[in-house]
Amino acid sequence: MSNDIDRELSAKYCRRFGMIAVEMGFITAEKMKAAMAEQLDDDLSNRPHRLLGRILLENGGMTAQQIEIVLNELFRRERSDNDV
Repeated sequence: MSNDIDRELSAKYCRRFGMIAVEMGFITAEKMKAAMAEQLDDDLSNRPHRLLGRILLENGGMTAQQIEIVLNELFRRERSDNDV
């Protein structure tokens, strides 16, 4: 069940998570592409789906604090888009 939730969150937020993380300078576009490729490889190999933040944390690409900052910004933008 948790894997289904991760897939739903990923479908809705992962692309934007990556864009914001790169915009904020926490990670390079190349490292984000590598994390996205790893996520896709997991999916194609029928391994459990992992969110980009989890992959980046596990690989040392981002800290937990950086991921939290990106998620806060992501949800702030989501709220402001819905207010329009």
